[in-house]
Amino acid sequence: MRLVRLGDAGFEKPGILTDDGTVVDVSDLVRDFDEAFFGSGMLDSLPAIVAERAAAGRGEAVAGRRVGAPIARPHQILCIGLNYRDHAAETGQEVPSEPILFTKSPNTLVGPDDDVQIPRGSAKTDWEVELGIVIGRKCSYLADEAEAEEAIAGYVLVNDVSEREWQLERNGQWSKGKSAPTFNPAGPYLVTRDEAGDVADLDMWLDVDGVPQQRGSTSTMIFSPRFIVHYLSQFLTLEPGDLINTGTPPGVGMGRSPQVFLRGGEIMTLGITRLGEQRQRVLAAEA
Repeated sequence: MRLVRLGDAGFEKPGILTDDGTVVDVSDLVRDFDEAFFGSGMLDSLPAIVAERAAAGRGEAVAGRRVGAPIARPHQILCIGLNYRDHAAETGQEVPSEPILFTKSPNTLVGPDDDVQIPRGSAKTDWEVELGIVIGRKCSYLADEAEAEEAIAGYVLVNDVSEREWQLERNGQWSKGKSAPTFNPAGPYLVTRDEAGDVADLDMWLDVDGVPQQRGSTSTMIFSPRFIVHYLSQFLTLEPGDLINTGTPPGVGMGRSPQVFLRGGEIMTLGITRLGEQRQRVLAAEA
């Protein structure tokens, strides 16, 4: 299934995107695609209900409606740094022996086509197309990667927008360069694990004003999604609906010579095979 949330920010309604491009509203069954929903196990019962409603012609058009992030604000957004061999190379850093973990404020989450606001005082706002993992059940101390796989609800396209000066030059953890408002566009939909299939070789891309910037594949990931989920569960409790950003391929602005960063007025477009596409207008920093 492909889970979507449509409507104005803060008033999104949950639905399921069908193969014909319409959305079946499930807001009478599900309050939201949130922690309670993923923890309830209802994800498994929705396909039959949606199929029945779609057959009855209850699909609704998407055109003209805002697409929100496909999950409600999660308990936490966890991020893995330097998880692509070719991205580590472009930044001149060693391939990590264990996943590099940092957090991102949950209130950075916005829809796939919402504006991205450059924060006040920023000089080095950058882009990062990434594969996101959504957790399907509460878990800790998972026994192995097979059990970790079962704990994944699905996958989502994300743009891990970053302020590099604050991330790397202002002393401290990376989170301060990752947590400005609008810094985590997600969507357009969450693809459930059964429909996503093998995510080990998905094409990834990001353009700025139509100019190719990132071209990569999940095949160059250092740590796979199932490894990441198992690994993180040894250190903290993962909650239903949590989002994990799994790293980015090469082509970020920081990795270029000379470096290139967003100033405002640009259009970012990005996508991952089977996970859809995004389009964001970049707004200049407010005075």
